Amino acid sequence: MTTGNQVEGDLEFVYLNTTRTLRALAGCFKDLRIKPELEVFGVGDIDFARTLIASGLISAPAMFQMVLGVKWASPADTATIEYLRSYLPPGCVWGALGIGRHEMPVVAQSALLGGNVRVGLEDNLYLRRGVFATNGQLVAHAKSLIEHLGFDVASSTEARSMLGLS
Repeated sequence: MTTGNQVEGDLEFVYLNTTRTLRALAGCFKDLRIKPELEVFGVGDIDFARTLIASGLISAPAMFQMVLGVKWASPADTATIEYLRSYLPPGCVWGALGIGRHEMPVVAQSALLGGNVRVGLEDNLYLRRGVFATNGQLVAHAKSLIEHLGFDVASSTEARSMLGLS
């Protein structure tokens, strides 16, 4: 849902998604009955997503994913999650993810604030400092953390129901 500056090592670039492109993609997703994950990097992304929902291009319940810890975007902290959450439309499904070393702390923060989580190698390559992970290890670690906080992890059937998927 964003256009933003990105930094990856020594590379600096702009991640470009025009509103025209995002509207066209939303239309394609709707036609194909695909539930998009609306990745938001800041409150302006949420505002634009709300226009897609209001125009009928995104069906309820919309699924928002806060992307935190990206340089020049939103920081990975509780205050940011609370701020972004305050802009979300009523009835949406939301979660937060942290990039790199922020992954598991954001899992805990999101769960404690009533959100969902996403983990995986797209966002973080390490199980801990210097130890490469697999997706399975990251999921198992997040599941353990969530359960230690006293929460249950949704089954795939429960998750599909939450998202309004058949």
